[in-house]
Amino acid sequence: MDLLENWLALAVRFLPLVVTLAAVTSLLAFMNGYFRRRWKDSPHLQFRFQLLMLALTLAGGLAVIIALPVDEVLRGQLLGLIGILLSAAIALSSTTFIGNILAGVMLKVVRSAGPGDFITVGDLTGRITEMDLLHTQVQTEFRDLVTVPNLFMVTQPLHVVRASGTIIHAEVSLGYDLHHERVADVLLTAAAKVGLKDGFVQVRKLGDASISYRIAGLLEDVQSLISARSDLRKAVLDGLHDAGIEIVSPSFMNTRALDVEQRFVPRPDGALRPRRKPEARADEVAFDVAQEAASVEELRKAIELLDSELRELKRSETEGDKALRQRLETQKQRLSADLEAAEARRATGEHKA
Repeated sequence: MDLLENWLALAVRFLPLVVTLAAVTSLLAFMNGYFRRRWKDSPHLQFRFQLLMLALTLAGGLAVIIALPVDEVLRGQLLGLIGILLSAAIALSSTTFIGNILAGVMLKVVRSAGPGDFITVGDLTGRITEMDLLHTQVQTEFRDLVTVPNLFMVTQPLHVVRASGTIIHAEVSLGYDLHHERVADVLLTAAAKVGLKDGFVQVRKLGDASISYRIAGLLEDVQSLISARSDLRKAVLDGLHDAGIEIVSPSFMNTRALDVEQRFVPRPDGALRPRRKPEARADEVAFDVAQEAASVEELRKAIELLDSELRELKRSETEGDKALRQRLETQKQRLSADLEAAEARRATGEHKA
C-alpha cells in the first residue's frame, strides 16, 4: 500500500512536467509545420520563420524549467543560471552579431545597393542576389554564390554600378611611330562599334618603348557588363588589325626572312572555315541567380506602385475611375502571378546551387 502511495505521489509530482513537455513538443511541432506550409513559396521570409521558432523554443524551455518538480530556490537558481549563460553568450557574440544586424539595417536604410546590382567590395565583384539582416549574398562572374557578412559590406568601400550606365575601358600599348590622332580614330571607331556612347581616348603612359592608350565609353546596358568589356577588347583588336597597325612587344624578334611590307595581322578566315556559332553571353550564364533576384525586386516595386495608385483611386473614386481601377487590379493580379512564379524559380535555382 505504501509503495502504491509513493508511486501515486511521484506521478502527481511529475505530472506537470510531463504535461508541459508534451504541450511544448506538440506546440513546436505544430508551429513548425504551420510556418513551413505558409511560407514554403516565400524564401525571403525564411529569416522570420527561424526567428519565430527560436523565440518559441526559448519560451518552451523556460516553461519546462518552471514545471520541474523542484523547490522554489533551486528553480530560481536554474533560471538565474540560464540568464547568466544567455547574457554571456550575447556579450561574447554581440560585437559580430549586433554589428551585422546594425550593418544590415544601415544597408536597408541607405539603399546604396539592392538585389540585381553589380557591386565591388574589397576583392569581391559580382551581382547581389539576396540581402538579409545578417548577410548579403553575391553571385560572382564564375556563377558562384558568396555569402558576405553585412559588417564587411559597410566597413569596406562599396562600389555600385549605376543602373543608368557605367564607363568601361580597354588599354593597349603601341609604338611611338604611330601618331596619337590616328590611334584615337581607330579606338573611337571600335568603341562606337560595340555601342558605347561618348567615347574618349586617353594617353595613360609614355613608356620607354611604347605609349599606353585607354579607350573608354558609357555603357547604358549594364546587364551585359562582362560581355561588353570583352566585346570592346575584340573591337579594339579588330580595328587596329584592319588599320594595319601591329600590336607586338617592343622587343619582338623573328629570324625568318620576311618581306619589308609584311604585317603581323591575322588574315580574315571567313572563307577558310565556317563561321562559329554565336557564343553564349557570359552575363547570362554567370549571373542567373542575380538576374532572377533583380526580376523579383522589379516585380515587387511594380506591385507597390500599383497599390499606391489603387489607394489614390479609392479616395476619389468616380465613374470614370472604375474602369481604370479594374485595369490596375487585373495588372496587379498578373504581376503577382509573375512574382510568385519568379520566386518559385529562384528558390529552385538556389536549391540546386
